[in-house]
Amino acid sequence: MSVAVTLQDYLDSNEFDYELVDHLPKKLNQKDPETGVITGDRVAKPILLGDDDSYLLAVLPASHRLDLDRLNAAMARSLLIMNQNELEATFHDCERNAVPPTGELYGVDTIVDPSLFNKEEVFFESGDIKQMIRMTGDEFKRLMQDAEVHTISHHL
Repeated sequence: MSVAVTLQDYLDSNEFDYELVDHLPKKLNQKDPETGVITGDRVAKPILLGDDDSYLLAVLPASHRLDLDRLNAAMARSLLIMNQNELEATFHDCERNAVPPTGELYGVDTIVDPSLFNKEEVFFESGDIKQMIRMTGDEFKRLMQDAEVHTISHHL
Protein backbone atom coordinates (compact mmCIF):
# COMPACT_ATOMS: atom_id res chain seq x y z
CA MET A 1 0.00 0.00 0.00
CA SER A 2 1.05 3.60 -0.42
CA VAL A 3 -0.30 6.90 0.89
CA ALA A 4 -4.03 6.69 1.60
CA VAL A 5 -5.88 7.83 -1.52
CA THR A 6 -8.16 10.16 0.45
CA LEU A 7 -5.18 11.93 1.98
CA GLN A 8 -3.01 12.06 -1.12
CA ASP A 9 -5.83 13.45 -3.28
CA TYR A 10 -6.47 16.20 -0.73
CA LEU A 11 -2.79 17.12 -0.29
CA ASP A 12 -2.12 17.19 -4.02
CA SER A 13 -5.30 19.00 -5.06
CA ASN A 14 -4.63 21.71 -2.45
CA GLU A 15 -0.97 22.00 -3.42
CA PHE A 16 0.53 21.11 -0.06
CA ASP A 17 4.30 20.92 0.08
CA TYR A 18 5.18 17.59 1.71
CA GLU A 19 7.66 14.76 1.54
CA LEU A 20 7.30 11.02 2.09
CA VAL A 21 9.91 9.67 4.51
CA ASP A 22 10.70 6.28 5.97
CA HIS A 23 8.88 5.58 9.19
CA LEU A 24 10.52 7.11 12.26
CA PRO A 25 11.96 4.91 15.02
CA LYS A 26 9.57 3.48 17.62
CA LYS A 27 11.31 5.27 20.50
CA LEU A 28 9.78 8.68 19.94
CA ASN A 29 10.99 10.15 23.23
CA GLN A 30 14.62 10.03 22.08
CA LYS A 31 16.45 13.25 21.32
CA ASP A 32 17.65 13.79 17.80
CA PRO A 33 21.45 13.77 18.16
CA GLU A 34 21.89 16.61 15.65
CA THR A 35 19.18 19.01 16.84
CA GLY A 36 18.47 17.94 20.42
CA VAL A 37 14.74 17.96 19.59
CA ILE A 38 12.63 15.16 21.04
CA THR A 39 11.43 13.22 18.00
CA GLY A 40 7.95 12.55 19.38
CA ASP A 41 7.32 16.27 19.88
CA ARG A 42 7.23 16.60 16.09
CA VAL A 43 4.98 13.59 15.39
CA ALA A 44 1.23 14.22 15.22
CA LYS A 45 -0.58 11.30 16.86
CA PRO A 46 -4.33 10.91 16.23
CA ILE A 47 -6.63 9.25 18.76
CA LEU A 48 -10.20 8.41 17.76
CA LEU A 49 -12.75 9.23 20.44
CA GLY A 50 -16.49 8.94 20.47
CA ASP A 51 -19.72 9.15 22.41
CA ASP A 52 -23.37 8.47 21.61
CA ASP A 53 -23.43 11.42 19.19
CA SER A 54 -20.33 11.12 17.00
CA TYR A 55 -16.62 10.58 16.70
CA LEU A 56 -13.90 13.13 17.37
CA LEU A 57 -10.26 12.81 16.32
CA ALA A 58 -7.84 14.23 18.90
CA VAL A 59 -4.41 15.12 17.50
CA LEU A 60 -1.47 15.60 19.84
CA PRO A 61 2.29 15.13 19.84
CA ALA A 62 3.35 11.49 20.16
CA SER A 63 5.44 12.46 23.19
CA HIS A 64 2.31 13.64 25.01
CA ARG A 65 -0.50 11.94 26.88
CA LEU A 66 -4.11 12.81 26.12
CA ASP A 67 -5.88 14.57 29.00
CA LEU A 68 -9.34 13.11 28.43
CA ASP A 69 -10.89 14.98 31.38
CA ARG A 70 -9.67 18.32 30.01
CA LEU A 71 -10.87 17.43 26.51
CA ASN A 72 -14.32 16.38 27.73
CA ALA A 73 -14.62 19.62 29.72
CA ALA A 74 -13.59 21.73 26.71
CA MET A 75 -16.04 19.93 24.41
CA ALA A 76 -18.83 19.48 26.99
CA ARG A 77 -18.96 15.78 26.07
CA SER A 78 -18.30 12.36 27.58
CA LEU A 79 -15.90 10.97 25.01
CA LEU A 80 -14.19 7.59 25.25
CA ILE A 81 -11.32 6.13 23.26
CA MET A 82 -12.70 4.03 20.40
CA ASN A 83 -11.44 0.55 19.59
CA GLN A 84 -9.27 -0.50 16.65
CA ASN A 85 -12.25 -1.87 14.67
CA GLU A 86 -14.01 1.51 14.74
CA LEU A 87 -10.78 3.23 13.76
CA GLU A 88 -10.25 0.91 10.79
CA ALA A 89 -13.86 1.26 9.63
CA THR A 90 -13.66 5.06 9.77
CA PHE A 91 -10.26 5.38 8.09
CA HIS A 92 -11.10 2.73 5.51
CA ASP A 93 -8.18 3.35 3.12
CA CYS A 94 -5.49 3.34 5.82
CA GLU A 95 -3.45 0.46 7.12
CA ARG A 96 -3.72 -0.54 10.78
CA ASN A 97 -1.71 1.86 12.99
CA ALA A 98 -1.15 4.31 10.11
CA VAL A 99 -4.04 6.77 10.48
CA PRO A 100 -3.33 10.39 9.47
CA PRO A 101 -4.43 13.32 11.66
CA THR A 102 -6.91 14.54 9.04
CA GLY A 103 -10.24 13.50 10.51
CA GLU A 104 -12.26 15.98 8.43
CA LEU A 105 -11.29 14.11 5.26
CA TYR A 106 -13.11 11.09 6.69
CA GLY A 107 -16.13 12.94 8.07
CA VAL A 108 -14.76 13.17 11.63
CA ASP A 109 -14.49 16.45 13.54
CA THR A 110 -10.94 17.08 14.69
CA ILE A 111 -9.33 18.84 17.64
CA VAL A 112 -5.61 19.55 17.73
CA ASP A 113 -3.28 20.42 20.60
CA PRO A 114 -1.63 23.79 19.87
CA SER A 115 1.77 22.47 20.94
CA LEU A 116 2.06 20.99 17.44
CA PHE A 117 1.85 24.44 15.88
CA ASN A 118 5.21 25.74 17.10
CA LYS A 119 7.33 23.09 15.34
CA GLU A 120 9.59 23.72 12.35
CA GLU A 121 8.41 20.45 10.85
CA VAL A 122 5.74 17.89 11.67
CA PHE A 123 5.56 14.21 10.80
CA PHE A 124 2.40 12.13 10.61
CA GLU A 125 1.10 8.82 9.36
CA SER A 126 0.35 8.58 5.66
CA GLY A 127 -2.06 5.66 5.77
CA ASP A 128 0.87 3.33 5.02
CA ILE A 129 2.87 1.79 7.87
CA LYS A 130 6.14 2.07 5.97
CA GLN A 131 6.07 5.81 5.25
CA MET A 132 5.24 9.01 7.04
CA ILE A 133 4.58 12.48 5.72
CA ARG A 134 6.88 15.34 6.66
CA MET A 135 5.83 18.94 6.14
CA THR A 136 6.75 22.30 7.57
CA GLY A 137 4.97 23.55 10.64
CA ASP A 138 3.27 26.22 8.53
CA GLU A 139 1.96 23.64 6.08
CA PHE A 140 0.72 21.52 8.99
CA LYS A 141 -1.15 24.54 10.40
CA ARG A 142 -2.76 25.01 7.00
CA LEU A 143 -3.67 21.30 6.88
CA MET A 144 -5.32 21.56 10.30
CA GLN A 145 -7.04 24.93 9.68
CA ASP A 146 -10.55 23.48 10.08
CA ALA A 147 -9.76 21.70 13.35
CA GLU A 148 -10.63 23.11 16.75
CA VAL A 149 -7.58 24.03 18.81
CA HIS A 150 -7.39 23.32 22.55
CA THR A 151 -4.72 22.20 24.98
CA ILE A 152 -5.73 18.56 25.36
CA SER A 153 -2.50 16.88 26.42
CA HIS A 154 0.61 17.08 28.55
CA HIS A 155 4.19 15.99 27.97
CA LEU A 156 5.14 12.55 29.22
